[in-house]
Amino acid sequence: MAAPPRPGSLVVGVDGSKSALSAALWAAEEALLRGSALFLVHATDTDALARYLFRAEIDESRRTGRELLDRTAETVCARRPEVTVVKELSGRPPSEALRHAAALSGTVVVGHRGRGGFAPLLLGSVALRTATTATTAVIVVRGPDGTGRPGVVPAGIRDDRDLGCARAAAHEALLRRWPLRLLHVRRTDRPGGERTAEPARPRDRTAGHVLVRSRTPRLLSEEFPDLRIETEGVKDHSVPGALVEASRNAALLVVGGRRAPGYLGPALGRTTLALLQHAHCPVELVPRHGPGHGSTS
Repeated sequence: MAAPPRPGSLVVGVDGSKSALSAALWAAEEALLRGSALFLVHATDTDALARYLFRAEIDESRRTGRELLDRTAETVCARRPEVTVVKELSGRPPSEALRHAAALSGTVVVGHRGRGGFAPLLLGSVALRTATTATTAVIVVRGPDGTGRPGVVPAGIRDDRDLGCARAAAHEALLRRWPLRLLHVRRTDRPGGERTAEPARPRDRTAGHVLVRSRTPRLLSEEFPDLRIETEGVKDHSVPGALVEASRNAALLVVGGRRAPGYLGPALGRTTLALLQHAHCPVELVPRHGPGHGSTS
């Protein structure tokens, strides 16, 4: 890599899968909107295993990685020749390589499924690990064609502590010249007291609307006077289900990357994980830091 990513640059993980290629092509469109460079990163994960591998195995892994980066760059440049593409071959583990390339201000873009793992899994291990450990924004490219649909940029907010997430969503909406929809979902009990969420199932009833008491819409209107902002409060028995439904006709769904500490380290919350598994458009996770956010980053 000739130089570190500039602020706002996009870093894409490349592993040869269709999902990763979709993510790279989506990121190329995003780089064009932002006027930034696009960094393609392939991780061989050979640094830690070097003492256990033959030199020929390491060389072969690097050769294969370089060829993969070249093919992906050619495909991206054929689609968007005006975007500057930089290739990086890393010996680190995939999620670590992406975090290192993104540095302090880059946005990491990954496909929702990689080459490894089992077919029934809804979210690849690299995407999950990256979303769990990243300290900068992460976009997991989902949807039938990995693009989303033009129309609106929804942002899931809970209270005024989500102002950072809402501001990130406002920037994304301005780039696309589409409205920003601030969606606050208040969970209610299912009939009989059942609380189990099933985000992938079609909605079987009309959600009730609630009044959103938050300063966030007013603060955003003052900061982004040219942005059309829609605010909606919804009562629903499933917070993940309501947000998944909101992603059906969206270009990009933005949520805060709240993490719940687990026994083996930080893990994604139930709502965030459901979105990464079932959303109909790309999902951007904006990291939260500080007390009350469940983040150990």
